[in-house]
Amino acid sequence: MHFYRPPGKIRAMTFDLDDTLYDNGDVILMTVRKTHQALQQWHPALEKITLSDYEAARDQVKSETPQAVHDVTLWREKAVFLVMQAAGLPEEACRQGVAHVMSVFARWRSDVNMPDSTHRTLRYLADRLPLVAITNGNAEPEKMGIAGYFRFILRAGPDGRAKPAQDMYRLAAERLQLPAAEILHIGDDLTTDVAGAIANGFQSCWINPGDRDLMTARDARLLPHLEISRLDSLMTLV
Repeated sequence: MHFYRPPGKIRAMTFDLDDTLYDNGDVILMTVRKTHQALQQWHPALEKITLSDYEAARDQVKSETPQAVHDVTLWREKAVFLVMQAAGLPEEACRQGVAHVMSVFARWRSDVNMPDSTHRTLRYLADRLPLVAITNGNAEPEKMGIAGYFRFILRAGPDGRAKPAQDMYRLAAERLQLPAAEILHIGDDLTTDVAGAIANGFQSCWINPGDRDLMTARDARLLPHLEISRLDSLMTLV
């Protein structure tokens, strides 16, 4: 545990999900593979669709509807619809296809191997202070068995713009009825979690399981209050 700023009183903690509470890499790879298979198998006209075709559709959505990128589920739905539409499918078939593909996506997106240490740490912390999840992604804590540790869960899109924007940070403080300075946000991303938290008055904890060097990291913008390599280190703070 390394401290870069003087720590303050901690009366609540907010958590990023992906790559903070669990390793998300293999989950994303499997989800992409299964989802793309479902897309190709939906209709003969889609059999030759490539991941590059899908990425081009994502870029088109981003260009034409920039606000959609704050809701990654909506962004994916719109991109899949465009791919199907470009392949010549009628509108109703596109809507049905999107629903099917997204059901496959949801099946695999939260198929996480949750570490015992995460359960142990969250259980310990939740017995002592309120915890909140703040995520830019679309993993479902309810399906991963961790939703019960959190007072509430905020998701980019339904609950505001994606981190590092102020929306979800400020909403968390409002709903907790606590000053932002008394909330510690924990996350792996130096932009969305560290810089976002600091810019919005939170204390910030950077979880760095990969042994990156904060002083040389290109995406380092603001110093966190502290850096940890193991989630269970947080138990020493309360």
